[in-house]
Amino acid sequence: MNYSCLPNEDGSLKGSKMMSTTVGMDIDHLTKEEMPAVRERILQKKEKLGLLMLEESARGGGYHLVFRRRPELSQEENLKWASELLEVKYDDGAKDITRVFFTTSEGEMIYLEDAIFEISAMAQSAKTPKLPDSLDHKFPSDFKGISYTSIISEFWRRTGGEPSEGERNKRLHQLAANLRAICDDNEEWLLEVMPRYGLSEQEMRSIIHSACKEPTKGSRLIDKIVKALETGISPDEVDDAEAVQEETGVKVNVKALPVGLKESLTGVPVSMHMPVLCSLMPLAAAYADQVEVRYCDGEMQKLGMMSIIYGEQASGKSVCKHAVNIWKRQLDDEDALARKREDEWKERKKNRKANEKAPDDPKVLIRVVPVTVSCSTLLKRLKNADGHTLFSFGEELDTLRKTNGAGSWSSKYDIYRLAFDPIDSEWGQDYNSDQAESGVVKVAYNWSMLGTSGAVRKCFKADNVENGLSSRILLAEMPDTSFAKMPHYGRRTQEDESKIQEAVTRLRSYSGYVDTPRLRKAIDQWVEEQRVVALKDIDHVKDTYRRRAAVIGFRCGVIFHLLTGRVKESNACVEFATMMADYCLNQQIKVFGAALQNQYVDAQQECQRYGANNSIFDQLPPTFTADDLAALKPANVPRNSIIKIISRWNRDGWVVKADSKRWSKAKSDNDKVTS
Repeated sequence: MNYSCLPNEDGSLKGSKMMSTTVGMDIDHLTKEEMPAVRERILQKKEKLGLLMLEESARGGGYHLVFRRRPELSQEENLKWASELLEVKYDDGAKDITRVFFTTSEGEMIYLEDAIFEISAMAQSAKTPKLPDSLDHKFPSDFKGISYTSIISEFWRRTGGEPSEGERNKRLHQLAANLRAICDDNEEWLLEVMPRYGLSEQEMRSIIHSACKEPTKGSRLIDKIVKALETGISPDEVDDAEAVQEETGVKVNVKALPVGLKESLTGVPVSMHMPVLCSLMPLAAAYADQVEVRYCDGEMQKLGMMSIIYGEQASGKSVCKHAVNIWKRQLDDEDALARKREDEWKERKKNRKANEKAPDDPKVLIRVVPVTVSCSTLLKRLKNADGHTLFSFGEELDTLRKTNGAGSWSSKYDIYRLAFDPIDSEWGQDYNSDQAESGVVKVAYNWSMLGTSGAVRKCFKADNVENGLSSRILLAEMPDTSFAKMPHYGRRTQEDESKIQEAVTRLRSYSGYVDTPRLRKAIDQWVEEQRVVALKDIDHVKDTYRRRAAVIGFRCGVIFHLLTGRVKESNACVEFATMMADYCLNQQIKVFGAALQNQYVDAQQECQRYGANNSIFDQLPPTFTADDLAALKPANVPRNSIIKIISRWNRDGWVVKADSKRWSKAKSDNDKVTS
């Protein structure tokens, strides 16, 4: 098989009229130990590479692979690009068009896409003679995975609908002038993908030629349409999505979300996507309560999670409630039967005769408990949980705080912290009374709560911000509704709700150990990057919150992975996990940063100091003293803290001792850190 036909003057395959849209690459001289790692790397990067075929070499010790040609690169440049992407050397003697692959048997075939057999003229080189009009061209039918039909349909919707007779020429000219931005200004390509509405080929050629004669300027409208279709949002919300990304630092790719999460965002304004997702994570994790995973530190974990969605009054927090209620249906239905059994038992117990033995407690499994549940009742529910995770959803955080004024909110700090921590965390109480529950249980309890910003401030003061509870909570902020237009919500279809129930069932079906090596690697890298940033700026707040934000992001990634049903984590799964870690860290700093000890940076300043260019380390001169560093920090930072920071920099190789009082930045390491 020859996958690299090049109709260039310096070597065309006999009979070749156009450039192949594919490139063949030969990898040889691999050891048995190297083979699995190279294969895994190729398959992991298949989407970015545009992989079409992968097979083992007939003689062993290597692979043949075919990928989509990047038409802007030469044959040699294509091979070098792929070689760098895959981190493997290619056989540079097998790059000209006279070299072929001897196709192996079916047993050696690892990966194959039908698209490999398609012929296309899109990548013709400038030296290729123009083909006659009668030749049957074949151009890609999609752009970035989105069909041109979908793009054109959305274009018509945005510009007043499909053209009527009498305006066809004008409207088709308008379409061609915009669409050429994603057709390489190629008239033949446009002729193939554009609708004709009864016009002849000659008329269409004339319209397209006229449109392509205009100065090239791109198309903002097409860019918006592609962005929207790529991420699964309405084109009307592209500007909103960009504003949300600028404000929060994250953007939710709805199209890439797995079953259940994607449908949960149906009809939800883009500014509320993160709050809805964050409200669902603890419930989704509770459904996957039979799963164990290994974190990047090597410890085993279960999926304990807590979230608070906060915003001002009438900020639309109920959008989270509606999504949670759909996800909660299976538990609610099961709990209704269990509560009925328990109520019948209570009634029999109440109505028994004086000398009659009390009926046995049915010890029913009830998994959804109110957030105001007493510690005694919570202990009883956990006793009967049979290894399952309980869940609470609270619509008003302030109500919880007020009803727990006697101290049970404070007494639950330990329960909440233990519920988040790794496997086998225990909690209990011991009373010398039949009226109160006693015992020791494994704590498995997730919850989501809604509340105002004021309620969050009242619940999380210095005592529980510093005791570790705040760092275990996934926070999400509702959009600011001050003087804003009323948001418009869509409706989920019955099919959407069915998909959510399918997702719930899928999560409940998993049990035992689930291996997630790609997630571990990504989160390990993320938490190290945050450590470096925090250390450069002596930022105790970020250093405190980065650790558990990483755990929360990792667990969100596990949920994503389970919902995909795939054996290995996808690129979208890894991106989702790091996005959630980023968002969690930023929110924790924003809400809780100012409440930490005085030597911690103010949270509002922190929001303005994420860039490396503003770090305290960068502001220091090449040679500095402890006094220079102290001058850049608040006045109340203890002297010993300054010395500890310099010692940490020294251990990490950022600075070296110049003399008894001065330190110098180590140039090579400093450059590496700054970059």
